[in-house]
Amino acid sequence: MGEWAGVWVDGWMGGWVDEQVREMGSGGEGLIEVYTQRRQGEDWLGRVRGLRPGLVLTLGFTETGLVEGISAAGATPRDRRYTALADAEFMINGLTSSPTFPLPPLQAGASPALISRAVIAGQGIPLIVLNAGLPQPPTVPYVDLGGKPAQCLSTGAALPLGVVQHLWRQGLAQEELLGDESDYLLLAECVVGGTTTALGLLTGLGVDAMERVNSSHPTCNHDQKKALVVRGLSRAGLPDRPHPLAVAAAVGDPMQPVVAGMAIAASRTKPVLLAGGTQMLAVYALMVAMAAAEGCEWNPQNVVVGTTRWVAEDATGDTVGLAELTGACLLATRLSFAESRFEALRAYERGFVKEGVGAGGCAIAASLYQNWGQPELLGAVEALLEQKSLRDRSQGSGFSALP
Repeated sequence: MGEWAGVWVDGWMGGWVDEQVREMGSGGEGLIEVYTQRRQGEDWLGRVRGLRPGLVLTLGFTETGLVEGISAAGATPRDRRYTALADAEFMINGLTSSPTFPLPPLQAGASPALISRAVIAGQGIPLIVLNAGLPQPPTVPYVDLGGKPAQCLSTGAALPLGVVQHLWRQGLAQEELLGDESDYLLLAECVVGGTTTALGLLTGLGVDAMERVNSSHPTCNHDQKKALVVRGLSRAGLPDRPHPLAVAAAVGDPMQPVVAGMAIAASRTKPVLLAGGTQMLAVYALMVAMAAAEGCEWNPQNVVVGTTRWVAEDATGDTVGLAELTGACLLATRLSFAESRFEALRAYERGFVKEGVGAGGCAIAASLYQNWGQPELLGAVEALLEQKSLRDRSQGSGFSALP
């Protein structure tokens, strides 16, 4: 059973980061780029600079993520079944001697949860975990929203419409999350296979997203994604102008209606950063569609999408073009791992991993809240990865990112 999951994240990282910030100085403002809707983006950044964010991590599951080769967020389908559980455990608990669900091995690179955890631990950013629909409950405190895991979108019946409607209402009801602890919201997700369900949702909503989405692979597997989406939409038999929630039920995942509802409701009173790339652009498109279909009151000027430059500038997709098609204001952190001493981080520069668990949004927030620049962000992530690698080596796990 879920419990309220407001968590103050602190620990060994805090003292180390304070020390490093004093030594390395600051420079966070120059690390954020606005790619679309520049005036809105610059205004949004100006309004939240120096304010304390709160992170809401919504977990979901789709059997799409178990399709062979669909995702690199876990080396095997079995690994990917537990990625969301592992990410939530790491985000809440940090490094522990015996995690129930260790971060899964990847084909290359290191988990993006390292970026997000380094930021929230180093800056004392509060975190709440929501379970929108997992095969089994998280091992850390969470809020259960009464959802369920999605079938593969190729079925055309990913979720029952009633479940999607319930999750939408649950999202609308969460607008006060972290209200007393934060000035604006970072809305992040963990759904393995979620860029494919994002393509399904976008396509079903009438957005020309084919060949534009991203993936955790260095070269996006567009043909595989397209085949699944085309099959799902064909089987769904949706009308020419379907209700947006019907599209999500046919080819989406449980995270999408929750975050869309939460962002719409929160935007009425505070700034919101949708922390992710393709998946959050799909959520934004769902918000626009629901506002039109249901007359939902919201403030689009309060909502931006924030990701990493590895997503924004991925040559195998078209994130900027997709943002323009949806009307979203797209921001990205210019964080670089090119000079990292860890090969697992340098792999990001070759197109592996790119984003996840709100990594880009957390990096943007770190620059805005406590003015972390490239040295501070890289140093915090490397310090956490080094500690994890030392622990993995001492426990004989077989994985070590140490150079």
